[in-house]
Amino acid sequence: MNTTAGQQAVDATLESNVVRKISRRITPFIIVLYFLSFLNRVNVGFAGLTMNHDIGLTKAMFGVGAGIFFVGYIVAGMPSNLALQRVGARRWISLLMVVWGVLSAATAFVTGPYSFYGLRFVLGLAEAGFFPGIILYLSYWFPARHRAFVTAMFMTAAPLSNMIGSPISGALMSMNGVAHLHGWQWLFLVEGAPTILLGVIAFFFLTDKPEDAQWLEPAERQWLSGEMQRERQARASQGRSGIWGAIRDPRVLLLSLVYAGTSTGLYAIGIWAPMIIHRFGFGYIELGLMNAIPNLFAVVTMVLWGRNSDRTGERRLHVAIACLAAGVGMLVSGSASSALILIVGLSVANFGINAAKPPLWSMPTQFLSGSAAAAGIALINAMGSLIGGTFGPMVIGRLRDISGNYSLGLYFVSATLIVSALLSYSFGMRSRRAAQPAGDTAVPR
Repeated sequence: MNTTAGQQAVDATLESNVVRKISRRITPFIIVLYFLSFLNRVNVGFAGLTMNHDIGLTKAMFGVGAGIFFVGYIVAGMPSNLALQRVGARRWISLLMVVWGVLSAATAFVTGPYSFYGLRFVLGLAEAGFFPGIILYLSYWFPARHRAFVTAMFMTAAPLSNMIGSPISGALMSMNGVAHLHGWQWLFLVEGAPTILLGVIAFFFLTDKPEDAQWLEPAERQWLSGEMQRERQARASQGRSGIWGAIRDPRVLLLSLVYAGTSTGLYAIGIWAPMIIHRFGFGYIELGLMNAIPNLFAVVTMVLWGRNSDRTGERRLHVAIACLAAGVGMLVSGSASSALILIVGLSVANFGINAAKPPLWSMPTQFLSGSAAAAGIALINAMGSLIGGTFGPMVIGRLRDISGNYSLGLYFVSATLIVSALLSYSFGMRSRRAAQPAGDTAVPR
């Protein structure tokens, strides 16, 4: 008994040391990468303040351009994730980053709606593999019991991107006329360039799998490789392991619909918030600072939410409660009569939208393995983005042109988030019908 207890203590210490080491090595770097990824896809919200007039876009046309990004994103999502699994994260992620950095900077030279649509589409193709690829990559390195917190840390990059990027974008918009360029052109050029540099660095910094990690001690590599192999074997025996297994699994469809609601909220705030806040008369720099407040709130709360999800081992209700809070926040934002009420509503919405994602993305890797995990994660991301990322911005833009304000659009987003909360709440019952109960690995709580 004492020998067993002693071995368990040694294993627990080893696990703690390994998780701490890989967290310090991997997590800060991928946060920076996702920061740039998210910034490059939503900085169009600031650019649209003056770009729309300069190149002749209505709000509805701008919404189409913002949303068409996700058409390319959907087309390339699953093939890109399967390519990452085949060629390795180091090569694939670095290539994607260089390409989308070039395309993002090139957006500075659009001259009308069609060039805007075209560049947004190919930017979506380039960025498609990054987010689902990183989610898959984390499943290679972190045991399931640590994954929600690590995913939460990674996903702080989205609100951080808005929090830090908003004042920067506001300042860049103020450079109108410098070197005969518009402020929105400076925005795309300056914010696209770092992505290219980080893409090159990623090639040398990332490690494909634990077996290749020379920065771990041999005993640490052996423990981590064995632990991840045991998880893969457990998922293969209790869940689905082929591509078609993921496509046919009703749990994948259900999570796709939940993710669609959170994506609708995420891009409603990411793309439209600068214009919504701007109606209260703020200048560019003040607007950037105001837009940063809801994202600061989200950064803090989503990490605590993800840690609590790991501590309790519960995923489903953490997603449902967060989505419900986001829906309420959007309702408040839509009816706001002052900047203060609007910022409070956006802060609550931002918390819910971002806090839902870490436990949500911890769920598919509990019942999918191998190529099914790669395909399932990409499918959830693609289907969720189709509804949330493509149609969400378009609907908001169209409703703005029809009604003359953003309230109807925000109410629409609120409804999608409340539906996501209900679907997430029903997930436990549905997943038990889709798979035999076999602990948390088969049926996420």
